Amino acid sequence: MVKLTCLIRRKDGMSPEEFHSYWRDHHGPLVISTLSGSHVRRYEQHHRSLSDYGPEDDGQYDGVTEQWFESMEEYRAHIAEKDFADVWADLPKFLDVDRLAFVVTEEPVVILAGR
Repeated sequence: MVKLTCLIRRKDGMSPEEFHSYWRDHHGPLVISTLSGSHVRRYEQHHRSLSDYGPEDDGQYDGVTEQWFESMEEYRAHIAEKDFADVWADLPKFLDVDRLAFVVTEEPVVILAGR
């Protein structure tokens, strides 16, 4: 299993509510509707709790997304599809793409699993 994990931050001028709504209701469905998205085994959005935001923007990340792939070949096929460009073009509509941080990892090393 291969995972793409991204730390994401909303674009300037977008409220947390607008950001989370767009990410959940537009971008997520866009990803899974594409041929590129057909290579994704699992797509997760981890939204920062709205109650965690204060009156001032604290500059923290607004969420984490994970996309799971069967193999590195499937990940590469995902980004090679022509419609991947449509997904990528959607990012600046709601993300601060300059602060997008991501990593592609393989099977996790589990140090402690329950007691």
